Amino acid sequence: MTTLHFRNDGTFKIVQFTDLHWQNGEPEDLRTAELMHNIVNTEQPDLIVFTGDVIYSPNCADPSVAYQSVARIVEEFKIPWATILGNHDAEKNCTKSELIALQQAYPHCLTVPGTKLGDRVGNYTLTVHSHAAYKPSAVLYLLDSGDNGTIPYVGGYAWVTSEQIAWYKACSQQIRMNNSGNPVFSLAFLHIPLPEFKIVWAENICYGFRFEEVCSPKINSGLFSAFVEMGDVKGVFVGHDHINDYWGELYGIRLCYGRATGYNTYGQVGFPRGARVIQLQEGSDTFSSWLILEDGKTIVEQTEHHPEAVSTEKKSK
Repeated sequence: MTTLHFRNDGTFKIVQFTDLHWQNGEPEDLRTAELMHNIVNTEQPDLIVFTGDVIYSPNCADPSVAYQSVARIVEEFKIPWATILGNHDAEKNCTKSELIALQQAYPHCLTVPGTKLGDRVGNYTLTVHSHAAYKPSAVLYLLDSGDNGTIPYVGGYAWVTSEQIAWYKACSQQIRMNNSGNPVFSLAFLHIPLPEFKIVWAENICYGFRFEEVCSPKINSGLFSAFVEMGDVKGVFVGHDHINDYWGELYGIRLCYGRATGYNTYGQVGFPRGARVIQLQEGSDTFSSWLILEDGKTIVEQTEHHPEAVSTEKKSK
């Protein structure tokens, strides 16, 4: 099993690919593959994380073949990689467990079934160790955010379950206990944005674009509040909404959209495909992040967005 370490200079770099929507090797898929090659060759990351919808299973002749096509591409880099499931990966003609099992045949893949929590598969952690010793210096939480809600009178997208939140808190507590009672700097990755992505855009200064509604669940099940309570997660990274790429900070946690990577799905003219890059610094409780686009352009400073004024009535409540 590959062990993740900070580099000798104390950095650790992650490339987040999201929403490839790979199907059957169409020309759009081949453009996605070329974009991935260009980005990885430019950034030379230590880890690649796919935040869901690697494939669009309803349109795949064989979802397993489609997923293996992407796995073979990323294996060429000989860089550790990991995935979480999106709402379309196992939507038709395959199961979540099957997709995870086929990934595990590849030597650089770190995806594991993890703890099965109800219908959620692929809840697991990755540890980034110190460059000098086998000591946890950062933890990555990867969660299956589900697909469609199962309660008819609620509707909408699924929400992170109470079982998943309990699992996260138990992991966080154990990691803290093993670290002399101190939390270990952590990041979280999931596909569907939490409801707090709406809140941060509406109430705080954000950076980047929101060209579509935040498609979060209708129910706020409390994962973000658990992050705040445990005090370890400092960044949350999602996909799902292809033409949103903003980030903002809420109660000390940065909520960040990735940049949609795949061409075989909807987008918007003037909003090029790309990826988000995340760089950690060993010993720091923060991180730096930027976008890299299809033309090779790097965007470090995204466009600043100020929230609409909050009414006096609302402020007084």
